[in-house]
Amino acid sequence: MTTEFTTRSVRSPAPTLEIMRTGPLALVEDLGRPGLADLGVTRSGAADRRSHGLANRLVANPADYATIEVTFGGLTAQVRGGDIAIAVTGADTDPSANGIPFGINSIHYVHDGQVISLGPPHSGLRSYLAVRGGIAVEPVLGSRSYDVLSGIGPQPLQPGDVLPVGEHTADFPELDQAPVAWFIGDPIELNVVPGPRDDWFTDPDALVHTEWVASDRIDRVGMHLDGRPLQHRWPDRQLPSEGVTRGAIQVPPNGLPVIFGPDHPVTGSYPVIGVVSDHDIDRVTQIRPGQQVRLHWSRPRRR
Repeated sequence: MTTEFTTRSVRSPAPTLEIMRTGPLALVEDLGRPGLADLGVTRSGAADRRSHGLANRLVANPADYATIEVTFGGLTAQVRGGDIAIAVTGADTDPSANGIPFGINSIHYVHDGQVISLGPPHSGLRSYLAVRGGIAVEPVLGSRSYDVLSGIGPQPLQPGDVLPVGEHTADFPELDQAPVAWFIGDPIELNVVPGPRDDWFTDPDALVHTEWVASDRIDRVGMHLDGRPLQHRWPDRQLPSEGVTRGAIQVPPNGLPVIFGPDHPVTGSYPVIGVVSDHDIDRVTQIRPGQQVRLHWSRPRRR
């Protein structure tokens, strides 16, 4: 069963994108729905905010316009009803239009009837397709983002879905390409702010002295790490449920850390040994299973 997305904000007639293939997972995402944690709703939003913002900036969209977040490539979509300007950022998927490649991190013009394709990425995990005017599906609780944990928001894309493109102004940036440094390496180096529950471990510094490997348990909720388990100081003690945030490193009883992603739960009852610095949170979302991860305290751990 396919879905025809609608919106009251797009002009008529307006270009649309018809989804032909989605790859492993394709979602509509914006900057999320902040301020609803007291209702049990996490912010969600684009996993790699930096790549999402760059894609929008290239096509002269505000940062909060919705893009298509594509996990591990494989998206194919046909332009219908007019010509559009697009940009693809994040993991390099060798994007093409009607089989003709165009570069990532740049503006590209696609004509009515042409097919946009994203292949498997060379490295990294998530790519972002922005269209000038934004993906104008109907918001849910003030956001066009899909939260995989709660199921709130426009549902994951399926072949046959038709996405409306929103209105845009006549203004356009003078830059048509954005030279950016590649965002991934091996091992992945991440800075971590210690606490608030680092004192719940016999040796909190083991977090930064262990060579971790990203497991195959990676999604928008969190990334599980494999390595030498951390030792809880009070293994039989129960921590009252408390609020958690994106980037929090929670350690369950098995001692293997979990780094929370954009669709993390609002609260948790396992101790959080540290929080990935905001500067590095986007890099976490591009880590693939099997990659090495090295953590560093971003300031001296309190004694």
